[in-house]
Amino acid sequence: MDGANHSWVSEFVFLGLSNSWAIQILLFLFSSVLYMASLMGNLLIVFSVTADANLHSPMYFLLANLSLLDLGVCSIAAPKMIYDLFRKHKAISFGGCITQIFFIHAVGGTEMVLLMAMAFDRYVAICKPLHYLTIMSPRMCILILAVSWIIGLTHSVAQLFFVVNLPFCGPNVLDSFYCDLPQLIKLACTDTNRLEFMVTANSGLISVGSFFILVISYIFILVTVPKHSSGGLSKALATLSAHVTVVVLFFGPLIFFYTWPFPSSHLDKFLAIFDAVLTPFLNPIIYTLRNKEMKTAIWKLCYQLVIYRKIS
Repeated sequence: MDGANHSWVSEFVFLGLSNSWAIQILLFLFSSVLYMASLMGNLLIVFSVTADANLHSPMYFLLANLSLLDLGVCSIAAPKMIYDLFRKHKAISFGGCITQIFFIHAVGGTEMVLLMAMAFDRYVAICKPLHYLTIMSPRMCILILAVSWIIGLTHSVAQLFFVVNLPFCGPNVLDSFYCDLPQLIKLACTDTNRLEFMVTANSGLISVGSFFILVISYIFILVTVPKHSSGGLSKALATLSAHVTVVVLFFGPLIFFYTWPFPSSHLDKFLAIFDAVLTPFLNPIIYTLRNKEMKTAIWKLCYQLVIYRKIS
């Protein structure tokens, strides 16, 4: 059967997370609370950066865009997962599955590039403070954002190009709660060994490569700081600790999904929940807890909202 044949499968069925009623209730409460908290936390960062003139700098511009991407991350799979928890027939259309995969890889690829841009921003701020505003100009920030989205979209389209024409004529059950390439490819009615290798090479090696580039860049920053400032190491450590934590949370599940040779459905599902709802919830907390300017702007925004509500 060649790849030009049309798919016979019109929908895919998810096995979901658990058949236990008690666990489903626990997952519903856990996921719903984290999803709403993720939306509120990331929206709060976006509105705070937009409203506060003191935060109109390259670092906060990139942070606000990271929060916008996290809004996308938590909204791709989590709402349907929450909706499906108590449904017996957990299904998604073929088109819906392809759309979900497209946004997962487009947003994920964009966030990957943006995290590397944020590492570059911290390098310039810590190691070249006198040239910071010249290097990280508004034009450069817009260029970084545009390149991030172009790379993310290109990565996603390249992944899907080989998948949309695959023949799906038999099994349509996915042992997951969302669509992604590794599980979907296995259902195709053709030999997919080469395609699985390409997915690993594309997503897996890019994830591992980007992770190590970021780790090396952070090490380079820490090694370079003492040469520029005798007392700057502790400040650099405090600044970079938040970035390193976010990078580990973001890349850890991705590296496991696309490079681990012995898949475990239970561990995959746990990491998928972690990636879908917990990481977007933790990112705004990590970036605001150790940032006085961000906390001040958030409290100011909340105060203004309370005053506006009382007046209206």
